[in-house]
Amino acid sequence: MDTACMYCAQDQRLTDIMIEVCTLESSTLYLFKEQTYKGRCVIAYNKAHIQEIFELSKEERATFIDDVARAAKAISVAFGAGKMNYGAYGDKMPHLHFHLVPKNENAPKWGSTFDMMPDEKNYLTEAEYSEVIEAIKVHL
Repeated sequence: MDTACMYCAQDQRLTDIMIEVCTLESSTLYLFKEQTYKGRCVIAYNKAHIQEIFELSKEERATFIDDVARAAKAISVAFGAGKMNYGAYGDKMPHLHFHLVPKNENAPKWGSTFDMMPDEKNYLTEAEYSEVIEAIKVHL
């Protein structure tokens, strides 16, 4: 693990922007606090500090992608997504992670790439975050 990495260190850099939902077989699912896209999460590989998906063995990759698919389905069902967007960038945070972003017609950025940090941000109350997390967990 790399202590300079917020996903490895699991420190305030992470908790300032995300809330842990649960751990899966090879990853941890986090709810992104900025909720313009209701249910938006990040899923991060948690077995080692890996930067690229090709660094995983075939078996590790299959397990991680299974976690991604399981989480994406839960989010999609929980929030009635018209389409799930998957973002795997990591330019500034080089740790294997995917943004899982439910999108709907007549909602922000339909038909386009989601905004990483929209100009008009949508933050929830603690109770609302709990409701969103529980809605996801019901479908995992």
